Amino acid sequence: MQENTAWLSVRRAVLSASLLLLLFVGDSCTRQLFDTQNSIEVLSDYFDRHIPRLMKLYDVPGLSVALVRNGELAWSAAYGYADPEHNRKMTIDAIYRVESISKSVTAWGVIRLAEQGLIDLDAPVQQYLGNWELPESEYSEQKVTIRRLLSHNAGMPLGTIGMEMEYSLEDDDVPSLQKILSHEARLIREPGSGFLYSNTGFNLLELLIEEVSGRKFAEYMADEVLTPLGMHDSSFVWNDRLLSAMPSGYDLQGRLVPMYVYPMKASGGLFAPVKDIARFVGAGMIASKYVDHAVLGDEGIRKLYTPQVSVSGILGLVADSYGLGYFIENLSGGQRAVWHGGQGHGWMAHFYAVPESGDGIVILTNSQRSWPVIAQMLSDWARWSGYGSVKMGRIIYGIIALRIFIGIVVLVSLWKTYRLVRGLHSGNRRWSPLSRYFRKMRLLQAVLGVGIMAALAWSASQSYLIVSSIFPVTVGWAGVSFFVLAIILILSALLPRVKN
Repeated sequence: MQENTAWLSVRRAVLSASLLLLLFVGDSCTRQLFDTQNSIEVLSDYFDRHIPRLMKLYDVPGLSVALVRNGELAWSAAYGYADPEHNRKMTIDAIYRVESISKSVTAWGVIRLAEQGLIDLDAPVQQYLGNWELPESEYSEQKVTIRRLLSHNAGMPLGTIGMEMEYSLEDDDVPSLQKILSHEARLIREPGSGFLYSNTGFNLLELLIEEVSGRKFAEYMADEVLTPLGMHDSSFVWNDRLLSAMPSGYDLQGRLVPMYVYPMKASGGLFAPVKDIARFVGAGMIASKYVDHAVLGDEGIRKLYTPQVSVSGILGLVADSYGLGYFIENLSGGQRAVWHGGQGHGWMAHFYAVPESGDGIVILTNSQRSWPVIAQMLSDWARWSGYGSVKMGRIIYGIIALRIFIGIVVLVSLWKTYRLVRGLHSGNRRWSPLSRYFRKMRLLQAVLGVGIMAALAWSASQSYLIVSSIFPVTVGWAGVSFFVLAIILILSALLPRVKN
């Protein structure tokens, strides 16, 4: 087992070096190829060669991808395995948990109610919620409007992460939406004071849709959004047909995730194949030639893409603003791109589109280790499409920067190890923890070493860290290099030089 683990580490290191070589050396060749031969075949051939390498590097079992051109599904493919343990290959018909892409789809359902004159986006959501009332807080519930909920600007909390239920449970065993909201939908910030990503806010919109339409959320979304868009294999409700069509999901450690469902649906409960999400992306194109919209009018779709609030925090590194159910990025050529990602326990999903041009891409995977793969694929697609760079590509540069930093830590560790060993061999160093020689400096070294060890122990005890998700392989190497450095710092403090 140790030999296999060591061999796997060596293989990962070689693959990492290959990826860096591709980025620094081969990138100019692929850029020329994309610039001169902008065809589906060029990108699909490129993906066929490079996606399996990326998946192998980051231990991503399976992946499905679809391209949208001129508002239509132009190409789709599947790579890897839906179930590696049983050698079941991934197919383009595989149904994924698309997680927070559900928010964009839910937004269409809300805007449809607005277009029908049944709701006012700028009215307090409370007036549409029947007998259910928002929990009391120090902030005004009258400022919690539908528009602010759609744009994560209502002061709502993120909500409970990982509220997973066994898929076989009866409805009576699942807590009601009202009960969950009574516990979670408590304002934690002044509504309208800025971007605060919130699953709870979208689950409140689920209740809004049910109260206004008089139908179950999943039924309303199927009748009013999914079916009209041709998303016939997608659903917000679990059924036995999904079980056989779904790949197995895998967490950050590569462990199999047991099948589960969420009790709430609007924020992350959609099940869909890659082709259906591509149809959804294609339906949202807004150039003059895309006039036959099956669900929303052109004005309604444009509302979805109108910036409502600037995006802050770590998400601000990959998006400029948030509209109504969509992240928005301003491209260097003056065009506006819209996108949404989704990450759940064992699953990742992403779509990216330029509505004015009709271009889009959808990527679905069955692993939480997929951010670097998605970032690289988006960068390749953007270059091929002529958009240059996209902000999600910063993940790739972050990986490179982290690897350079790891290299520096390794060099410092080797230098200090050399000095320590040389001093012990020559007799200039010896065991003397209480020595007064350079006591302050040695105490600082010891504190730094213990602090690093404590930080690593804390990190290892966490069930989820976003840095581990964004840099799934590299952060492991960083942890090892810092652990070694901490040991050397502590040993250097305990084995001081002998005063001459």
